[in-house]
Amino acid sequence: MTDRTRLVLILALALVVRLSAGVWWQARLNGKLFAFGDSDTYWTLAAHLAKGEPYQYGTAQVFRTPGYPVLLAPAILLFGEGEAGVRAARVLNAALAVGSIAGVYWLGQFLFTPRVGRWAAFALALLPDASGLGVFVLSEAPFCPLMIAQLALACAAWKSESGARSRWLALASGAVAGLATLMRPSWLLFVPFSILVGCLVSSQRKRHATLGVVALAGLVLAMSPWWIRNAAISGHFVPTSLQAGASLYDGWNEEADGSSNMSHGGLQSVLFWLDWFNTPRATNANHIEYEYQLDRHLRNQALAWARQNPGRALELAGIKFLRIWNIWPNEPAFRSLPLRLAVACTYVPLMLLAGFGAWRHRSLGWPIVLLILPAVYITGLHVIFVASIRYRQPALLPLAILAAAGLAALWPKHEHASSLVTNH
Repeated sequence: MTDRTRLVLILALALVVRLSAGVWWQARLNGKLFAFGDSDTYWTLAAHLAKGEPYQYGTAQVFRTPGYPVLLAPAILLFGEGEAGVRAARVLNAALAVGSIAGVYWLGQFLFTPRVGRWAAFALALLPDASGLGVFVLSEAPFCPLMIAQLALACAAWKSESGARSRWLALASGAVAGLATLMRPSWLLFVPFSILVGCLVSSQRKRHATLGVVALAGLVLAMSPWWIRNAAISGHFVPTSLQAGASLYDGWNEEADGSSNMSHGGLQSVLFWLDWFNTPRATNANHIEYEYQLDRHLRNQALAWARQNPGRALELAGIKFLRIWNIWPNEPAFRSLPLRLAVACTYVPLMLLAGFGAWRHRSLGWPIVLLILPAVYITGLHVIFVASIRYRQPALLPLAILAAAGLAALWPKHEHASSLVTNH
């Protein structure tokens, strides 16, 4: 059996698993379209796009970045806003999840060997953590293939011996990072974060800085249309959306417990709405200015609470860390014994092998760091905001490559340990 045939079979298996899980999940909803509020907001925005209506959620005009609603809009155009459209969206997500697994295979064989790529892809095809990417109507599904493409381009840029080609690849990686940010706004700072880490840990600081600046240029190019649109309608520079303040308040307030609970933040939003519109400055106010001011208000409230309660904020950081890297789901709806065992018995070995793989191949330098950085970055974000194992799912994709490399080191075969031989 050829390598290509094996890969096709793995990807087919991944697709069947995700389509089957999607059918099972939809049947559990008892006629509801979605179980998560986030899914409903994406769907509503996509419906506005499909109908040619203004891109806004209620009166909020900078509520979410447009990447995922743009992808969902064709499903609504073709199949409507009901269950048929949602089923089409789940098929789309399953295909996108399989695309991310194909990307993992490519990156695994590029950095190591085809066998490592296949093993990483096979693990992700069956891993319960990763299967959710193709089931729920959430933005992780389109984000993940873009994240893997960004990492692959960044690794290729670092490995390239041609200066011009290296810079073009870095530019492309930054542009793809911009597209990924339009799917998941929290990804915006990953490129500058990786530049900072590279300059701190590598002896080739000049090369990191050069490629980093080029990648930043690609990020700016991809994000500029959204920035221009936001500035035109709001009069302010809004890098992603006007939900960052609410998200921060969700993570830092007197009732915070590490999980998402917008009911308390929602109460504060209503009170601030009434207060703001009763002030003299509201005479000629419009909804977008309120939206901007509310975002700033909730952000300032969260920061003030953290300054006044540093001990509790630190305690919450520990709670959130445990929530995101828990060995089984935190939410009661996903804590049946079979599911808990399935997650724990696959996730724990993967993490142990990933740690061993990173240590075993540490001499390969920056590309190994790049495979770890998404986990570090995502953890850093979610010990501040709110945490769930949902948010670790993208980080597991590059970690699966390290796990497969670790397993290959424990189970050697007559092939070169790695194809990466230069530019450590």
